[in-house]
Amino acid sequence: QLQASGGGLVQAGGSLRLSCAVSGSAFSIGGMGWYRQAPGRQREFVATINNGGGTNYAASVKGRFTISRDNAKNTVYLQMDSLKPEDTAVYYCNAFYRGRYYWGQGAQVTVSS
Repeated sequence: QLQASGGGLVQAGGSLRLSCAVSGSAFSIGGMGWYRQAPGRQREFVATINNGGGTNYAASVKGRFTISRDNAKNTVYLQMDSLKPEDTAVYYCNAFYRGRYYWGQGAQVTVSS
């Protein structure tokens, strides 16, 4: 299972750090990532990181968000800086293991103007 944490309410320009841990396993985890869904919109890609540390970012967050992972803890992080009101969404983590992607429950991030 994936357990996300770290969401909350922050003013524009502020920072938040999301964490997502894969629990209950000794298996190898491949790619991990973050997606988000704002009210009335489809879920969209935010960032991914492979098990070698290679990263990809959506254009809208590049330079402001940083994805990282701790393989020893089976945990992926999303450091979000210079937050904007348009970053307000439910953020979902995912991870590839046992032959498929698994999703965590969402973490609400609200950025006030």
